[in-house]
Amino acid sequence: MSHILIVEDEEKIASLLADYLAKAGYQTTIMHEGTEVVSTVKNQHFDLILLDLMLPGKDGLTICREIQEFSNIAIIMVTARVDEIDRLLGLELGADDYICKPFSPREVVARVKTILRRINPPLTTGINTNIAKQSQTTTVELNTDNYQATINQHPVELTAIEFNLLNILASAPGRIYSRSQLIDRVYQDNRVVSERTIDSHIKKLRKKLNAIESDNELVQSVYSVGYKLVLT
Repeated sequence: MSHILIVEDEEKIASLLADYLAKAGYQTTIMHEGTEVVSTVKNQHFDLILLDLMLPGKDGLTICREIQEFSNIAIIMVTARVDEIDRLLGLELGADDYICKPFSPREVVARVKTILRRINPPLTTGINTNIAKQSQTTTVELNTDNYQATINQHPVELTAIEFNLLNILASAPGRIYSRSQLIDRVYQDNRVVSERTIDSHIKKLRKKLNAIESDNELVQSVYSVGYKLVLT
Protein backbone atom coordinates (compact mmCIF):
# COMPACT_ATOMS: atom_id res chain seq x y z
CA MET A 1 0.00 0.00 0.00
CA SER A 2 1.53 3.30 -1.09
CA HIS A 3 1.77 5.99 1.59
CA ILE A 4 0.78 9.54 0.60
CA LEU A 5 1.70 12.59 2.68
CA ILE A 6 -0.91 15.36 2.36
CA VAL A 7 0.43 18.78 3.38
CA GLU A 8 -2.55 21.13 3.27
CA ASP A 9 -3.54 23.87 5.71
CA GLU A 10 -7.24 23.81 4.77
CA GLU A 11 -8.60 20.97 6.89
CA LYS A 12 -11.66 20.28 4.75
CA ILE A 13 -9.56 19.94 1.59
CA ALA A 14 -7.05 17.71 3.36
CA SER A 15 -9.78 15.44 4.72
CA LEU A 16 -11.48 15.25 1.32
CA LEU A 17 -8.24 14.25 -0.38
CA ALA A 18 -7.52 11.68 2.31
CA ASP A 19 -11.00 10.14 1.88
CA TYR A 20 -10.66 9.82 -1.90
CA LEU A 21 -7.13 8.43 -1.68
CA ALA A 22 -8.19 5.93 0.99
CA LYS A 23 -11.02 4.72 -1.26
CA ALA A 24 -8.41 4.25 -4.00
CA GLY A 25 -6.38 2.03 -1.68
CA TYR A 26 -3.74 4.45 -0.40
CA GLN A 27 -2.53 5.08 3.15
CA THR A 28 -2.46 8.77 4.02
CA THR A 29 -0.93 11.10 6.58
CA ILE A 30 -2.08 14.72 6.93
CA MET A 31 -0.04 17.72 8.02
CA HIS A 32 -1.56 21.22 8.21
CA GLU A 33 1.58 23.39 8.43
CA GLY A 34 5.04 23.35 6.92
CA THR A 35 7.49 23.57 9.80
CA GLU A 36 7.85 19.84 10.51
CA VAL A 37 7.36 18.47 7.00
CA VAL A 38 11.03 18.02 6.11
CA SER A 39 11.90 16.26 9.38
CA THR A 40 8.83 14.04 9.01
CA VAL A 41 9.88 13.00 5.50
CA LYS A 42 13.35 12.21 6.82
CA ASN A 43 11.99 9.96 9.57
CA GLN A 44 9.06 8.24 7.81
CA HIS A 45 8.60 6.52 4.48
CA PHE A 46 6.28 8.13 1.97
CA ASP A 47 5.80 7.28 -1.70
CA LEU A 48 4.43 10.67 -2.75
CA ILE A 49 3.72 14.12 -1.27
CA LEU A 50 0.75 16.34 -2.09
CA LEU A 51 2.29 19.65 -1.12
CA ASP A 52 0.34 22.90 -0.85
CA LEU A 53 2.26 25.98 -1.94
CA MET A 54 0.96 28.43 0.67
CA LEU A 55 1.48 27.00 4.15
CA PRO A 56 1.89 28.45 7.63
CA GLY A 57 5.35 28.02 9.10
CA LYS A 58 7.21 27.24 5.87
CA ASP A 59 6.05 27.58 2.27
CA GLY A 60 5.78 24.71 -0.18
CA LEU A 61 8.59 25.81 -2.52
CA THR A 62 11.05 25.99 0.37
CA ILE A 63 9.92 22.55 1.57
CA CYS A 64 10.27 21.14 -1.96
CA ARG A 65 13.78 22.57 -2.27
CA GLU A 66 14.89 21.14 1.08
CA ILE A 67 13.41 17.69 0.41
CA GLN A 68 15.13 17.50 -2.99
CA GLU A 69 18.48 17.88 -1.22
CA PHE A 70 18.18 14.40 0.32
CA SER A 71 15.30 12.58 -1.41
CA ASN A 72 13.86 11.92 -4.87
CA ILE A 73 10.34 11.34 -3.55
CA ALA A 74 7.57 12.28 -5.97
CA ILE A 75 5.97 15.66 -5.22
CA ILE A 76 2.74 17.12 -6.59
CA MET A 77 2.41 20.82 -5.84
CA VAL A 78 -1.12 21.96 -4.96
CA THR A 79 -1.72 25.67 -5.34
CA ALA A 80 -4.21 28.44 -6.01
CA ARG A 81 -1.40 30.55 -7.51
CA VAL A 82 -1.24 30.09 -11.26
CA ASP A 83 1.70 32.40 -11.92
CA GLU A 84 3.98 30.95 -14.56
CA ILE A 85 7.13 31.73 -12.56
CA ASP A 86 5.85 29.75 -9.58
CA ARG A 87 4.99 26.78 -11.78
CA LEU A 88 8.35 26.73 -13.54
CA LEU A 89 10.26 27.25 -10.31
CA GLY A 90 8.45 24.32 -8.76
CA LEU A 91 9.30 22.07 -11.70
CA GLU A 92 12.94 23.17 -11.68
CA LEU A 93 13.10 22.23 -8.01
CA GLY A 94 11.99 18.73 -8.88
CA ALA A 95 8.21 18.81 -8.46
CA ASP A 96 6.63 16.12 -10.63
CA ASP A 97 3.36 17.89 -11.32
CA TYR A 98 1.04 20.77 -10.44
CA ILE A 99 -2.62 20.77 -9.48
CA CYS A 100 -4.41 24.11 -9.30
CA LYS A 101 -7.28 24.91 -6.95
CA PRO A 102 -10.15 24.43 -7.32
CA PHE A 103 -9.68 20.84 -8.42
CA SER A 104 -11.57 17.58 -8.64
CA PRO A 105 -10.47 15.02 -6.00
CA ARG A 106 -10.85 12.35 -8.68
CA GLU A 107 -8.33 14.21 -10.84
CA VAL A 108 -5.90 14.29 -7.91
CA VAL A 109 -6.25 10.53 -7.44
CA ALA A 110 -5.70 10.01 -11.18
CA ARG A 111 -2.54 12.15 -11.10
CA VAL A 112 -1.26 10.23 -8.06
CA LYS A 113 -1.87 6.90 -9.81
CA THR A 114 -0.08 8.08 -12.95
CA ILE A 115 3.03 9.21 -11.10
CA LEU A 116 3.20 6.12 -8.89
CA ARG A 117 2.84 3.89 -11.97
CA ARG A 118 5.80 5.71 -13.49
CA ILE A 119 7.86 5.26 -10.34
CA ASN A 120 6.86 1.61 -9.88
CA PRO A 121 5.88 0.34 -13.34
CA PRO A 122 4.34 -3.12 -13.68
CA LEU A 123 6.66 -5.87 -14.88
CA THR A 124 6.27 -6.52 -18.60
CA THR A 125 7.75 -9.10 -20.95
CA GLY A 126 8.04 -9.41 -24.69
CA ILE A 127 7.93 -5.68 -25.44
CA ASN A 128 10.73 -4.73 -27.83
CA THR A 129 10.66 -1.04 -27.01
CA ASN A 130 12.75 1.43 -25.07
CA ILE A 131 9.75 3.13 -23.47
CA ALA A 132 6.29 1.80 -22.62
CA LYS A 133 3.84 4.04 -20.75
CA GLN A 134 0.46 2.60 -19.82
CA SER A 135 -2.83 3.43 -18.18
CA GLN A 136 -6.13 1.58 -18.05
CA THR A 137 -7.10 2.51 -21.61
CA THR A 138 -4.06 4.04 -23.34
CA THR A 139 -0.67 2.52 -24.15
CA VAL A 140 2.11 4.55 -25.73
CA GLU A 141 5.13 2.58 -26.98
CA LEU A 142 8.23 4.27 -28.35
CA ASN A 143 11.27 2.60 -29.86
CA THR A 144 14.14 5.08 -29.87
CA ASP A 145 16.31 2.78 -32.00
CA ASN A 146 14.15 3.15 -35.10
CA TYR A 147 11.86 6.06 -34.14
CA GLN A 148 8.76 3.90 -34.34
CA ALA A 149 5.72 4.82 -32.22
CA THR A 150 2.47 3.00 -31.50
CA ILE A 151 -0.66 4.15 -29.67
CA ASN A 152 -2.72 1.23 -28.35
CA GLN A 153 -0.77 -1.00 -30.77
CA HIS A 154 -1.63 1.23 -33.75
CA PRO A 155 1.47 2.58 -35.54
CA VAL A 156 1.71 6.34 -35.96
CA GLU A 157 4.10 7.99 -38.40
CA LEU A 158 6.01 10.81 -36.70
CA THR A 159 8.80 13.10 -37.79
CA ALA A 160 11.99 13.01 -35.74
CA ILE A 161 11.03 16.17 -33.87
CA GLU A 162 7.48 14.94 -33.21
CA PHE A 163 8.89 11.63 -31.95
CA ASN A 164 11.34 13.39 -29.64
CA LEU A 165 8.60 15.64 -28.26
CA LEU A 166 6.39 12.63 -27.52
CA ASN A 167 9.37 10.80 -26.03
CA ILE A 168 10.00 13.68 -23.62
CA LEU A 169 6.34 13.99 -22.60
CA ALA A 170 5.96 10.22 -22.21
CA SER A 171 8.99 10.01 -19.93
CA ALA A 172 6.87 11.63 -17.19
CA PRO A 173 3.13 11.47 -17.94
CA GLY A 174 1.25 14.27 -16.23
CA ARG A 175 4.32 16.45 -15.78
CA ILE A 176 4.11 19.91 -17.34
CA TYR A 177 6.98 20.84 -19.65
CA SER A 178 7.41 24.48 -20.55
CA ARG A 179 8.11 25.42 -24.15
CA SER A 180 11.64 26.47 -23.21
CA GLN A 181 12.28 23.10 -21.57
CA LEU A 182 11.08 21.29 -24.70
CA ILE A 183 13.26 23.52 -26.90
CA ASP A 184 16.34 22.77 -24.78
CA ARG A 185 15.74 19.02 -24.92
CA VAL A 186 14.77 18.71 -28.57
CA TYR A 187 17.31 21.16 -30.03
CA GLN A 188 20.53 20.35 -28.21
CA ASP A 189 22.74 22.16 -30.74
CA ASN A 190 21.78 25.51 -29.14
CA ARG A 191 20.10 26.81 -32.30
CA VAL A 192 17.67 29.69 -31.91
CA VAL A 193 14.10 28.32 -31.97
CA SER A 194 10.95 30.27 -31.20
CA GLU A 195 8.23 29.00 -28.90
CA ARG A 196 5.84 29.17 -31.85
CA THR A 197 7.92 26.49 -33.56
CA ILE A 198 7.27 24.14 -30.64
CA ASP A 199 3.58 25.02 -30.75
CA SER A 200 3.49 24.13 -34.45
CA HIS A 201 5.14 20.74 -33.93
CA ILE A 202 2.86 19.99 -30.97
CA LYS A 203 -0.18 20.85 -33.10
CA LYS A 204 0.92 18.37 -35.78
CA LEU A 205 1.71 15.73 -33.15
CA ARG A 206 -1.71 16.16 -31.56
CA LYS A 207 -3.43 15.79 -34.93
CA LYS A 208 -1.68 12.49 -35.58
CA LEU A 209 -2.41 11.14 -32.09
CA ASN A 210 -6.03 12.27 -32.23
CA ALA A 211 -6.48 10.38 -35.50
CA ILE A 212 -5.88 7.20 -33.51
CA GLU A 213 -7.19 8.20 -30.06
CA SER A 214 -10.08 10.46 -31.02
CA ASP A 215 -11.81 10.16 -27.63
CA ASN A 216 -8.79 11.28 -25.59
CA GLU A 217 -6.66 14.41 -25.87
CA LEU A 218 -3.32 12.80 -25.03
CA VAL A 219 -1.16 15.92 -25.38
CA GLN A 220 -2.77 18.72 -23.42
CA SER A 221 -1.78 22.36 -23.13
CA VAL A 222 -1.61 24.17 -19.80
CA TYR A 223 -2.40 27.84 -20.23
CA SER A 224 0.69 30.08 -20.09
CA VAL A 225 2.89 27.15 -18.99
CA GLY A 226 3.41 24.43 -21.60
CA TYR A 227 2.34 20.88 -22.40
CA LYS A 228 1.83 17.52 -20.75
CA LEU A 229 0.92 13.96 -21.75
CA VAL A 230 -2.24 12.63 -20.08
CA LEU A 231 -2.89 8.89 -20.19
CA THR A 232 -6.53 8.20 -19.34
